[in-house]
Amino acid sequence: MKPSPLTTTRGGRVLLGTFWIGLYFLLTIGPLAIIFFGHTPPGRGFWIELSVALGFIGMAMITVQFVITARIGHINGPYGIDVIYRFHRQISILSITLILIHPIMLFVADPAQYLPLLRIWDAPLRAVLAWLGLLGLITIAATSIWRVKFGLSYETWRILHSILAVAVLAFALGHVLGVGHYLEQFWQRGMWIGMAAVVVLVSGYVRLVKPLLMQRKPWRVTNVKRECGRSWTVELEPDGHKGMRFQPGQFAWVTIGRSVWMIREHPFSFSSSAERSDRVAFTIKESGDFTNHIGKTKPGTVAYLDGPHGVFTIDRRPDVKGAVFIAGGIGVTPIMSMLRTLADRGDTRRFMLIFGCPTWDEVTFRDEWPELEKRLNLKVVIVLDDPPKDWEGETGKIDEALLKRHLPEDRAEFEHYICGPPAMMESVRDVLPTLGVPAERIEMEEFELA
Repeated sequence: MKPSPLTTTRGGRVLLGTFWIGLYFLLTIGPLAIIFFGHTPPGRGFWIELSVALGFIGMAMITVQFVITARIGHINGPYGIDVIYRFHRQISILSITLILIHPIMLFVADPAQYLPLLRIWDAPLRAVLAWLGLLGLITIAATSIWRVKFGLSYETWRILHSILAVAVLAFALGHVLGVGHYLEQFWQRGMWIGMAAVVVLVSGYVRLVKPLLMQRKPWRVTNVKRECGRSWTVELEPDGHKGMRFQPGQFAWVTIGRSVWMIREHPFSFSSSAERSDRVAFTIKESGDFTNHIGKTKPGTVAYLDGPHGVFTIDRRPDVKGAVFIAGGIGVTPIMSMLRTLADRGDTRRFMLIFGCPTWDEVTFRDEWPELEKRLNLKVVIVLDDPPKDWEGETGKIDEALLKRHLPEDRAEFEHYICGPPAMMESVRDVLPTLGVPAERIEMEEFELA
């Protein structure tokens, strides 16, 4: 897949990103036009109308969530899909809050009329649909925030999340149609029908069209190699097609050994060089769910890829003087893809890798670092929390003092790529500007998307 100039050039990303932000606000605030330009029902005060407005905005926000999480390249491109998912989580909390405020304001504004609706057993259908929608929203929020505490696997959570999201929107639409206010004119009804149509189309694309496209381009596992740190590298080759072009540092959703129609896909970064489209590799750490069994995958097993995705790649900044890569644990995977690619291209710029791990046994790709230092103008700094007795390298955390010792003097001209545990990334991100690294020279990727 050839990247679009709108997502590969800085000007194109700014233009496209600005467009999507403007469109987002237009779509979420748009339903207020129904209130401002529609006929207001008699006998309703300001607070009741405000509660309706908040409910409309919350419902519009939920509808747009279906679009922004559909992994559409031109939408994700300007920001990065990790940013999109982080925005999705935050804006979902806001939309749920707005929708919860809607009935609370009604109870306060006119308790005699609205409090009886709490008696669900004899409430009208429109009220029952509203309560079902609220219950679904609360369930989505709780299972998303506390998925691990509830013991939900990633696959179970995704299925539950998808079903509840569609159900909530259906209940909300039924509630709006049941109440019937602000639906007198065709354009008012058309707005809500249009929202429902968008959800149907996007859901059809995600659940039907995309799997069909993936099914036409299967992959086969050719090798499974044990790495340090309870990790495995799974190598794939295309089965009957040319493969996949990607940029180093990007990732894909991977389905291994299961039907493309099952929601059993997981996001993993490419660890192989982007110079080869006929063979790709993913390095996966045993971290629960199906990853604990990844080492048992047999050569010949069928696999499907949805990608490439992500903007955490050095190819977006081809003009920089060099790059500093700061990784923690399995967060080194996309960085390894970048370094392997740079080596294959014969890149002569200066590079540095600062790689933090708990122990020497968990230093992923440790046998390959010396080779890459020979092929590239690369300096590798390994930092261990719990080093062996004969260790002479850096120890402890990747903190300000350590970075000050190793970062190049002209660091302001280098791009800095950070990937690892959230606490490490936030700490390094906060420290770098104090050491003279401009904020626009710092790139981060959150590799835990759920």
